[in-house]
Amino acid sequence: MSEPELRLVSRGEPVDVDDLMQRAARGDSQAFAGLYDELSPAVYGLARRVVRDPTRAEDVTQEVFLDVWRKATSFDAARGRARTWVMTIAHRRAVDAVRRSEAQKRQDHQGAPDEVSYDGPADALITAEEHGAVRECLDTLTELQLESVRLAYFNGYTYGEVATLLDKPLPTIKTRMRDGLIRLRDCLEGAR
Repeated sequence: MSEPELRLVSRGEPVDVDDLMQRAARGDSQAFAGLYDELSPAVYGLARRVVRDPTRAEDVTQEVFLDVWRKATSFDAARGRARTWVMTIAHRRAVDAVRRSEAQKRQDHQGAPDEVSYDGPADALITAEEHGAVRECLDTLTELQLESVRLAYFNGYTYGEVATLLDKPLPTIKTRMRDGLIRLRDCLEGAR
């Protein structure tokens, strides 16, 4: 088994990153290696500042250079410098990594119940009281409001279907529903 080849990177002469990018775009793997040697410390540093986790920063750096290799042909020197182009890709990748991580954390927290209640009789009593309050408030509605609310919210009909079932114009049903829901809200808020 042969030893991996070590490359020495000299910092003596300035490196033309734009030239390396253009050569890498033509498939020159040596130019791409030079591009990596020149820019990977800056890409890793930026990723490390954004994602904070060193392992994730390494992953972001790898993703960036895979993107650079795949998209090198889309680099346009007339629109900017190669270093800026690569660092823009790095920043976007790092921000995406943070967003994915935050979304995963939110999803993990939503899956776990925050609080489990073991007080069954008390919960049943509260539920019964709430149902009683709703029944009392429903009794305050007019006949058309009550019938409209029951059809829409308890039976799942649309406003148009409710209008057809009650043989009333749709604007009338919408008005009665709005008025009825406002009356229910006000009644339930007063019952608290």
